[in-house]
This record gives sequence, structure tokens and C-alpha cells, in this order.
Amino acid sequence: MTKPLAAELLAAARTHMPLGVADSYRYWGEENTIFVKNMKGGNITDEDGQEYVDFRLAYGPIILGYRDHRVDQAVIDCIQGCGTISGFSTALDSEVIELVKSMCPNIEKMRFANSGTEAVMGAVRTARGFTGRNKVVVIEGGFHGLYDEMMWKPDVDKWDPTSSVAPEIKSFGCGIPTNTREHLETVSLNDFAAIDEVFSRVGNDIAAIVIEPILGNCGSIASSQEYMQKLRDMCDQHGSLLILDEVKTGFRVAKGGVQELYGIHADLTTYAKAMGNGYPVAAFGGRADVMDQISFNPNGVTHGGTYTANMIALSAAKATLTILNETNVYETINRVGADIQQVLSKVFTKHGVEHRFAGPDAMFGVHFGREVPHNYRDWKQTNSDLYTVFALNLIKAGVMLEPDSREPWFICEAHESLDIDWLEQVADKAMADAIVAS
Repeated sequence: MTKPLAAELLAAARTHMPLGVADSYRYWGEENTIFVKNMKGGNITDEDGQEYVDFRLAYGPIILGYRDHRVDQAVIDCIQGCGTISGFSTALDSEVIELVKSMCPNIEKMRFANSGTEAVMGAVRTARGFTGRNKVVVIEGGFHGLYDEMMWKPDVDKWDPTSSVAPEIKSFGCGIPTNTREHLETVSLNDFAAIDEVFSRVGNDIAAIVIEPILGNCGSIASSQEYMQKLRDMCDQHGSLLILDEVKTGFRVAKGGVQELYGIHADLTTYAKAMGNGYPVAAFGGRADVMDQISFNPNGVTHGGTYTANMIALSAAKATLTILNETNVYETINRVGADIQQVLSKVFTKHGVEHRFAGPDAMFGVHFGREVPHNYRDWKQTNSDLYTVFALNLIKAGVMLEPDSREPWFICEAHESLDIDWLEQVADKAMADAIVAS
């Protein structure tokens, strides 16, 4: 479909920004880059007038729906009644944390941030300050923000799955000093032997394990219950901290996030995205004794930020968390997510496409293959090329999602109004055309 206004806007934007976009991931090529004009509920409309049912949801922050009137009105009321930012504390600070603590028993004390990246940086720094150690263990396929230390990734795209050699760890782009990798250890998900090996080798200097128990940038591939218990036990045994990155799963998969599903609590947890239904708010917190390492003491951890705990962010968080805590939002989201998977499974089966779903109904991954992937390396053996063609066909037909199968389908409350029969028809044609093209 020709997008003349998008092409014109992209050409103009190129004179102001690299690639013509404010975030590199928003560049989808010269003909496919989307410029959004309007968003409401579970839908977005682009500048050329095409409407999409959106399962991308800005990579997950939208949990209720775009422009939810309950959240927006709370923000308007706060701006008109109080303001936006003062450089001082407000009553909202503790009110929001009290709400979080009522939903998440893993939180005893908390600090705010402005993005998931900032939350992870604060949590890792606090863990290092508390333990006096340097090294951090991360999991292949996890994403913990765009800062140098966390931008060392396994090159699974170019890795040969028949090889006995692990994927090469490379910087995620240039401009990242090699010494930022010095204290980072990377292991494969659900690999018990790898955890034993890294603790045997450098356990006395491991400050923390940082993990997304459900890989939000890898098709919602999930840790096993036994693996999560292994991590908890190893941290307890070696005096390391367990940091659960719930930037995507927090307040999305359950009231208490992924920790409610596993029944295992972290020492520190990071939150963002669904916490404010699209308003930029984030936080990290956990054990009081660990968080109290943050102080003005010369031996304490420094944390701050001009826009941290601004009233726009916190009023949105308070409204969003109150709705999530007091209504049946999760029941609605999980039902819709399950219905969508049922329809997709019906379509895939009709066309003879082996498939498996991963993760919870609120953010499920779709994998074309015989087995549910257990780690990032398993994902490499799925038919991700077919998925991309299928996804691009869906987008042309008005179903917005990420064309890469490493990104889950996100569901919001507003998707309750989705025409499930229409989705089946669109998915059926998209898959038929994808098979012909492949």
C-alpha cells in the first residue's frame, strides 16, 4: 500500500534526525516506516488514514488502552491542581509506593526512575554497592536497556546451531568501549550447568544475577520453575543478589508481576512500561536493607534525577495501578489473549504450520516449530523467516505487530472489543499468502 504522507514526513524528518526517526527501532525502511496520527483504545491510525488493531502497544506500556480516560483525567487533575515538577517531594511519592507494595510483596522500599534503562542502572549499582562486588550475570536473550554494560549480546543471528561453540558475544553497535564488558558474564537460559560454572569460576565477585524470567525481547521464552529456584538458591548460597527485570512483565502478567506466577521473590526488581499505561515512569526496589544502601553517606550508593518522581508520571502510575488492583482487568486481558492464540492456532493448523506459543496470555510469543523454545539458542531453530512474512502481511491488512518473532504480542484491556472473526479471516489470508511467498 502506498503511503505518500509517510514518505513525505520521513523525507522531511531526515533533515532533522538520523534515519528520520527519534528512535532507531521506529525506522522500518523507506517504504514501511509508520507515522502515527491518532491512537485510541487498542487501535492506532497512521497519517495516511490506515487503521490498525495494535498488538505492539509501544513495546508493552499500554495495558489499559491508548488515551484511557481514567488515567488521562488523573494526570490532568494533577497538572491543574498541583503542577508537574518542583525538585521537591510530594505526597504522591509514598502513595504510589504503597500501592506497589500492596500488589508486590517483594517490595519493601523503592525509588523511581524515568525509563527501564534507568531502573536497571539503579538496581545494578545498588547491588554492587550493597555487596561490594563487581560482576553481573545476565541471560542470553534478555534485554536490560540501552546502556554500555548491558549492550553486549550473543550474536545468535550469525550463529550455527549445529556448532558446539556458544554464540559470539558482540557489542550491540559501535561506540561501546570494550572494557564495559569486563564485569559481565553471560549464560544461556535454563542451563543449570552454566550457572554452576560461572559461580565456581567467579562466584566470590558476583554482585547479582539480572534476569527477565520471561524474555520480553525473545518471544516470551520462559524460565522453568526449577531454574528460577536454582538462581534463588545460588544467590542465597553465595551472597549475591537476584535482580528480576520486570520492565515488561511488571503489572502486565499479574498484579504481582512474574514473581506472583513463580512464587519466588527477588532481592531487587525493576519496573516501567505498564506501570503508567504509556506515561514515562519507572522504578526499582526490593529488600529494605539493600535499598537503604542508597544514601548521602560517602560509602553509600548515589541515586537521583531531575525528572524522577515528577507528578505527571506518578499521577498516571497511581491511576493505572489503582485500576489494575481494583478491577478485573487481568481477567479481561488473559481471556482476550487466550482467544487470540486459539484463533491463530486454528489458522496455523489449517495451513499445516507447526507452531508453539510461549509466555502468558498478556504477552505471548509465537514460534513456528515443533517445540517451545527453552532459550535464545532454541529460538534460532524456529522458522522465524516465515513468521516475518506472515507478520508483514498482517500489518498490510491492518494488524500491527513487530515483524520479528522475538517480540511478543501484547494485549490490553481495550482489545476486549476486538472482532475475533475478522482477525481469523485476516490471519488466514496472511498465512496463505506467506506460504505462497515462501
